[in-house]
Amino acid sequence: MRSVLRQQGFRRLLAVRVIAQVGDGLFQGALAGSVLFNPEQRAGAMAIAAGFAVLLLPYSLIGPYVGVFLDRWRRRSIIAVANSIRALLVLPIALYIWHGNESLVAFLLALVVIGLNRFFLAGLSAATPHVVDDHMLVTANSFSATLGSLSFSVGIGTGAALIKGVLATSFHGYALLAAMATIFYVTSALIGRLSFGPEELGPDAADRHGVPIREAVREVNQGTIAGVRHLVVKRGAAYLVLAQSAFRLLYGVVLLASLLLFRTVFNTGSEVSDSFGTIANAFLAGGVGMVIASFVTPPVARRIGGWRWVAVAVAATGFAILGFGLPFDPVLLLGAVFVTSLAAQVLKIVTDTALQHECADEFRGRVFSINDTAFNLTLVAGMYLGALTLPDNGRSAAALIVVAIGYVLVATGYFVLGGRWARRVGDDIADPDGAAKMLIRR
Repeated sequence: MRSVLRQQGFRRLLAVRVIAQVGDGLFQGALAGSVLFNPEQRAGAMAIAAGFAVLLLPYSLIGPYVGVFLDRWRRRSIIAVANSIRALLVLPIALYIWHGNESLVAFLLALVVIGLNRFFLAGLSAATPHVVDDHMLVTANSFSATLGSLSFSVGIGTGAALIKGVLATSFHGYALLAAMATIFYVTSALIGRLSFGPEELGPDAADRHGVPIREAVREVNQGTIAGVRHLVVKRGAAYLVLAQSAFRLLYGVVLLASLLLFRTVFNTGSEVSDSFGTIANAFLAGGVGMVIASFVTPPVARRIGGWRWVAVAVAATGFAILGFGLPFDPVLLLGAVFVTSLAAQVLKIVTDTALQHECADEFRGRVFSINDTAFNLTLVAGMYLGALTLPDNGRSAAALIVVAIGYVLVATGYFVLGGRWARRVGDDIADPDGAAKMLIRR
């Protein structure tokens, strides 16, 4: 980690991510809180799932197409422009929340802000290999992804504290909270703009197509198909994308069940806003899991191989849900949240590293967008599955048992497929140079 942090470009890119994701936590926390924990408005399981679908699916459906532009446009410009536009759009959204207005316009503006966030994060991932050496990618991804997630949680936690201690648990309070995100988006945009040269974050000039945007749009379909084909050829990365997608599907069920449990069964107060305390504990447990994953993943993955570490982490999630989740105790459930967050971060770190290491730079934006699309689609599908099968309070032993078995099966399947490929060509993390040579020869 010290070696990675000595890289000035990485430190600056990390600052861009951290500041923006604190703003994300404030903004998305305000959106979620105005629906989930607002006494003026109550939402059931299907409404919660629909909210996630509205915020995630539109961008997810166009995500692979956006990847083509990540490989065409300067990523420094993407960072600055995306954050600037988000800062402008947050203000009218805050006004809509202030007035409790559920207008279609507010939804559309929120879609654009969330979509630009995914575009921004995909651009950061594609830019990372330009600021650190190849052999340090796993540590760089581990540190930046975890610190970014923690920053998002800090934003949510800060928002929760402000709502409970300073602002009101009402539309007005959540509106002010959302407006605060503007400060962080503007700051992130300025740092990104001033810290890097126009070409410093890629894509490389030799790989960037200098054609008009109109012609580029016509090439989107071909470019997306090329990105999918490129990912399929890189089987190690493809297996990880599939494993992460299956993990997210099951995670969607667990996430919805947890939200419902913390709002009802584990809520000792008379209002839904009283469940903020237990939700904050869950965020803390998840944050600790992510921190530990960031420190443990680089040395463990280098020692035993990324594919083995992923299989162990996913299988552990299944056993943790059985052991800590089935008693339906709020304290024990934090143990399941901890292990699930740790495994999710392990998967993200190893998957991002595999995509960066295996995929050529001219395809990197596309494959990250494809992965991002699968990441969001499967979460929403899991939440809808949970909304259709879970009771109103989220308490279902049968659902947790099925999810736990699912995690064990995913771990077993990836252990077989990912392990077979790693033994053929080498492991990208344990032996990156050997794996690269084998792939080139193949």
